[in-house]
Amino acid sequence: MTPEVSRPLRTADVARESGYSVQQVRDLERLGVIPPAARAANGYRTYAPGHVHALRAYRRLASAAGPVDARRLLAAALTGGVADAAAAVGAVHVRLARERDEALRARAALGAIQREAIEDGRADAAPAGSPAPADPADALTITQLAAALGVRTSTLRFWEQEGLVAPERVTSLRARQYGPAAVDEARIVAALRASGYGVPAVRDVVATLRGLPGADEGIARAGQILDRRLDQIAARTVALLRAGTDLADLIASRPPSARPQSA
Repeated sequence: MTPEVSRPLRTADVARESGYSVQQVRDLERLGVIPPAARAANGYRTYAPGHVHALRAYRRLASAAGPVDARRLLAAALTGGVADAAAAVGAVHVRLARERDEALRARAALGAIQREAIEDGRADAAPAGSPAPADPADALTITQLAAALGVRTSTLRFWEQEGLVAPERVTSLRARQYGPAAVDEARIVAALRASGYGVPAVRDVVATLRGLPGADEGIARAGQILDRRLDQIAARTVALLRAGTDLADLIASRPPSARPQSA
């Protein structure tokens, strides 16, 4: 439903059109998510269609990128132009694409662990962190692995401390190197952590992947988590696509005097 332009909107009207409650509309106005409402002669708040577009955009942006980024993206649309809003939304699309690629790599890594178990003729998964013979050229340094996963080297060290990853130390200076099996394991850990799972839960999954009792259950559990993460990323991507329409409507609803002029 498109709000009428011929009359000011009441708080209840904005709530109905945006899907928020009346109290939520007031709270989001107080937080600066939408511009301050005007005041009628009787002191009541009055809103314009732009407020509805802003709230719709915020709802979908928050689903796609989280409330903090949603406020930043909305600010770009409220104060900038089409190029600013498009660039901000594009950056979130890139981030979601990277998250999806990493989740797919983790899914492939899980499949490699499962295939290794089958090839070994064992019911349990082969130890993902064991020092199996591998070409040294295939090993990654801690800096290279951190860059591949999009995390800090300190994060990998913390994971090692918590028993989530098992790097190979091959130099007298104890420089960390990660062979293909350790990289597979690290990809799964990164995806599980990005899915919101705490260290104890991830440790339980990793322990079963390393060939301890219940390995088949661990592989199945990790697969389900990764599949859910892929579904969540897809839903966030759709929300971002819909938010793009809301942002375009928001920019179009702004009076010409409030739009940035071309140089």
